[in-house]
Amino acid sequence: MKNQLLVILLFFCYTVVAQQHTITELTIEGHKKTKTAALLKIIKIREGAPLDSLVIRQDISTLKRLPSIAHADYTVKKIAEGYEVKYTIAENFTIIPSANVYTTNDDEFAFRVGLYEFNLLGQNITFGGFYQDDIYSSYGVNLRAPFAFSRSLGFALNFQNLTTQEPVFLTDGTADYRYNNTSYEVLGLYQIDFRNRIELGVNYFNEDYTYKSGATAPDVPRELNVDKILYKLIYEYNNLDYHFQYVSGFKSLLNFQYVHSTDDVLTNFVIGWNDFLYYRRVGAKGNWASRLRLGLATNAATPFAPFAVDNNLNIRGVGNIIDRGTGVLVLNTEYRHTLMDKKWFVLQGNAFIDSGSWRNPGGDFGDFGDSQNFRMYPGVGLRFMHKRIFNAVFRIDYGYGITADATNGFVFGIGQYF
Repeated sequence: MKNQLLVILLFFCYTVVAQQHTITELTIEGHKKTKTAALLKIIKIREGAPLDSLVIRQDISTLKRLPSIAHADYTVKKIAEGYEVKYTIAENFTIIPSANVYTTNDDEFAFRVGLYEFNLLGQNITFGGFYQDDIYSSYGVNLRAPFAFSRSLGFALNFQNLTTQEPVFLTDGTADYRYNNTSYEVLGLYQIDFRNRIELGVNYFNEDYTYKSGATAPDVPRELNVDKILYKLIYEYNNLDYHFQYVSGFKSLLNFQYVHSTDDVLTNFVIGWNDFLYYRRVGAKGNWASRLRLGLATNAATPFAPFAVDNNLNIRGVGNIIDRGTGVLVLNTEYRHTLMDKKWFVLQGNAFIDSGSWRNPGGDFGDFGDSQNFRMYPGVGLRFMHKRIFNAVFRIDYGYGITADATNGFVFGIGQYF
């Protein structure tokens, strides 16, 4: 009898304690465009669940990573039945134009403009497209729905018709080709946990090279039209924390691809690269940001090598695709300092150094140490930022080369460089 009374007493005590540490009321406020159901699909906290501060903080970090949300916070209040948890959200304006413009001291000018909705139907779906003028016209359309099926599972669809003038580096000089890439891509998106996600997909594309001018070689065709299939794997580890314009933490992004070609000139190849990004707050107004990119591809002795040296990819001020290689080692590092911080507007200045080296097609790892392949471009820039519009960062950078045969020039764009 005493044992039965003890069991009943212990059960009663456990029930009382459990009730006292249970979330009995969950409230989300501050959002207007984003659907409540879409937010509930993403967060993990639920009414009736135990109060867990770690899960709540992960929810807040997850919400702040969404394009639709400028900032998120929470409060916990003890009420008679248990605890009330309230998430307070400040939304972003999410119909955003995009723009990238660059020049060099060779009077080269190119631009890309676009328009994207990052919260279509209030479901955190991204949809939009771009137009590019880089001697030739190009365009593309993108759809990304990371939470289409659940908190962890979504998809992406991409189409682009990209046409550019590409330099092809031959033994006797450089040739200019008109290059067209028409591609159709489908990706599956899977969120493993709070910090890890993967993308798997396939891309069918056609590459069309047409000789325009410059050097020639008997073993390099003047016309190429090749169908290819690309299999893609992306793995991301993300431990970044955002507070408006400030970022801190570490992120790693691996992109691995296998490309199957239908032509012997452009053979099958493997390519992979990893971006390591590190951000650190410096005092009250400073932010140090760095990106290290390591990449390798099948080391074929081809003038159509996959890694390019380019203004908008890796070295600010260097120009439009001035070299190619089958390996890449690039370090971008910059210090960002807030010069003005108002209710909605931020002016930020930055000083940077972009540096990198490439492995020649068919070369060896010693090419990374060759002074002919190494480039270093220090520079300065400004950032004009809106706190309540997603990715509303208009950037101007001026890079000045200090290595052999260097150029200099401005790079304009929307969003931080990295």
